[in-house]
Amino acid sequence: MSATLIDGKSIAAEVNQQTAAQAAELAQAGWQPRLVSVSVGDSSASDLYVRNQSRAAERAGVEFEARSYPTETSLEQLSGILQGLNSDPRVHGIIIQRPLPGHIPVKALQKAVHPLKDVEGMHPASIGNIVYNDLALGPCTAVAAVEILKTLPLDIEGLNATVIGHSEIVGKPIAFLLMGLGATVTVCHHMTRQVAMHSRAADAVFVAVGRTGLVTGEMLKPGCALIDIGINRIDTPDGRKTVGDADFDSCSRVAGWITPVPGGVGPVTVATLMSNAVLAAQMQKDHYQAAFASTDF
Repeated sequence: MSATLIDGKSIAAEVNQQTAAQAAELAQAGWQPRLVSVSVGDSSASDLYVRNQSRAAERAGVEFEARSYPTETSLEQLSGILQGLNSDPRVHGIIIQRPLPGHIPVKALQKAVHPLKDVEGMHPASIGNIVYNDLALGPCTAVAAVEILKTLPLDIEGLNATVIGHSEIVGKPIAFLLMGLGATVTVCHHMTRQVAMHSRAADAVFVAVGRTGLVTGEMLKPGCALIDIGINRIDTPDGRKTVGDADFDSCSRVAGWITPVPGGVGPVTVATLMSNAVLAAQMQKDHYQAAFASTDF
């Protein structure tokens, strides 16, 4: 048995096509969606992400501006910069690039971004909304992973799913998103005693830990869906290589569907970011129009 490879690039292309159509409508109405990327310090680690985001924005009809600030920029200065972007009606989305210098806590910056402009879905309000099944501006990677599952010929209602990894921006949101769709969800983490016992009972397995080869074929139920969210760089005889958290060879012989790394969740995550940017522009348009309509002159 050989798993069907899930083509994340194809799924992302469909999302981008819908996003571009929505962006064009907003632009025609005078609300051209616009993203601003904020990098601090040595940007070499995030340069590739910024370039990918810029290209994705162009495909989706979203204007993109990359801003870079020196390492010595203080938290107070950055908070002021973000406040200015929050107040600028021409800016509809803000991306905080990581890594950040040691003196800048990423959570403080995420909280400083206005929820209406939180296209990454990392503001506490954005993550908290998922508990109420409000998917507006959800965490991009978590939303992308669940959207991939939706493309498969599986009935999510009543589906047994196991999520390996319980981070605040990936694992936990995936669990809540799946429960909102009617799935029965088990979440495993570093204190789970028998991860394989849970994963072997699952119709769909999501893994997002950052540990190469964590999931093997013997840990899977035959015919299940495996959504690998991990991104790890390893050395091989042919040079550096990007792999996921699953041992692809053994897992592909057991699973029914599997995401490759790269080319699986990654492209859909970027497409979701652009979709969020357009949705943010629409939400802000509605917000300003409602405020204007309620003003007495």
